[in-house]
Amino acid sequence: MRRRIDGGSPFEAAYGYSRAVVQDGFVFVAGTTGYDYATMTMPADVAAQAEACWRTIAAVLAEAGSSLEQVVRTTTYVTDRAEAEAVLAVGGRVMGAIRPAATLVVVAGLLRPEMKVEIEVTAALAAR
Repeated sequence: MRRRIDGGSPFEAAYGYSRAVVQDGFVFVAGTTGYDYATMTMPADVAAQAEACWRTIAAVLAEAGSSLEQVVRTTTYVTDRAEAEAVLAVGGRVMGAIRPAATLVVVAGLLRPEMKVEIEVTAALAAR
């Protein structure tokens, strides 16, 4: 059975995707940027954007019946190699001892110029 999770972003319906999809015992979370979807604002600081990404991801995982502790893979995209360490430090604090398989990719840009980081994750469903 496939279940979609809405993350509250107006981009989801407009661009035809779900914040997350639950299927076959996993939660697949779409690339998540640093927007606060309640106010549609984004901090300028890359570390603050990464924090916002992780808050959104944690909330979506909880709604799906999972948690950060169940994350098995992360992919992080940054637009500036010089800011990668700040993003990695946030990820290190959030992921702590969980230590999922992880990839960081430096890209030329994201959809909007204010976006400096985007994070996607795959998590197992929490045991019931």
